[in-house]
Amino acid sequence: MSDLQERAQALDTADALAPLRELFTLDDTVYLDGNSLGALPRHVPARVQEVLTREWGELRIRSWGESGWWTAPERIGDRIAPIVGAAAGQIVVGDSTSVNVFKALVAATRLAPEGRDEILVDAHTFPTDGYIASSAARMTGHRIVPVAPADVPDALGPRTAAVLLNHVDYRSGRLHDLPGLTAAVRAAGAVAVWDLCHSAGALPVGLDEHGVDLAVGCTYKYLNGGPGSPAYLYVAERHQAAFDSPLPGWTSHADPFAMTPGYSPADGAVRGRVGTPDILSMLALEASLDVWDGVGIDAVRAKSLALTDFFLECVQAYAPEGRVTSVTPAAHRERGSQVALRCEDAEPVMAELIARGVVGDLRRPDVLRFGFTPLYVGFADAERAARVLAEVLGAPAA
Repeated sequence: MSDLQERAQALDTADALAPLRELFTLDDTVYLDGNSLGALPRHVPARVQEVLTREWGELRIRSWGESGWWTAPERIGDRIAPIVGAAAGQIVVGDSTSVNVFKALVAATRLAPEGRDEILVDAHTFPTDGYIASSAARMTGHRIVPVAPADVPDALGPRTAAVLLNHVDYRSGRLHDLPGLTAAVRAAGAVAVWDLCHSAGALPVGLDEHGVDLAVGCTYKYLNGGPGSPAYLYVAERHQAAFDSPLPGWTSHADPFAMTPGYSPADGAVRGRVGTPDILSMLALEASLDVWDGVGIDAVRAKSLALTDFFLECVQAYAPEGRVTSVTPAAHRERGSQVALRCEDAEPVMAELIARGVVGDLRRPDVLRFGFTPLYVGFADAERAARVLAEVLGAPAA
């Protein structure tokens, strides 16, 4: 056994979060793709079966009231709130991330001072955010200004209405300065909108603490909600009375069952709702959040950094020189919970890794991505992944 393998065993033994792994359905595969789809918590299938057979099968329409279906978007939002540093009553669950980006960005332009006609967008944003932002700009008469997050303070001006940024870059794993950038945006009189897809459940966000205006995020990555599980929308309490959604659906109406022709928005984050909630996936998400009971996000962050540090150390020790280069920042304050390695033949390398039981993913043309979900990934996983990567890249087995 190598020194790194011995260290991995010792680190796993000392890891206070290690018992959480037993809450998930896992096998001998090293699963490092939780930044795309989180693993299944073991108890979720039984909960979904109960929803299907009893709540839908027996109670049927009664379950909207008796089983709490109608209030699920707000109830589950309050479950997510402490994970992203928000007080209750500010998050509503429903729709996809893309739909929530549209709602948040258009609403942000309506919250901004009159006469402002520019939307600053992360120049390296996840594509759908850019597509949605461009459409929202066309519809509202605004102009899109692509800008690197670090350059946002210099790009802000009297024409800036809103700024859409990603907390963690999906390719490189770079963590952007949410507190500093939010402060700069607000000081300029603009509205800050953050995409938390690659940070929520992996590291502290501090939405309330840092004065974020609006935020969106998915739940199928580090929150383990399941494929296509509904996203969420955060509307800071100070903005709720003026939040003007571009999608004023019936479930966000102040009296949805009055069926009146005129729209009157509900109070609070409820006005971020649109149509009928997608109950099956929503209640699967609610059950999955049980794994967070008693888990502090600071402990998750500490393990995440330790895991990614150790993985990078193992890659450096095992991999042939010059075959891979990390594009994930070394500095902890700039790193999310993934490691991205540039590799010339990334596609066949990842295919072979998966064939050998190490599951990550890639971003074309040349980036291997490895996501570290602290609730169920251990240090032995990190060491094995680096060792198998080295074998695939042509180094002798350690």
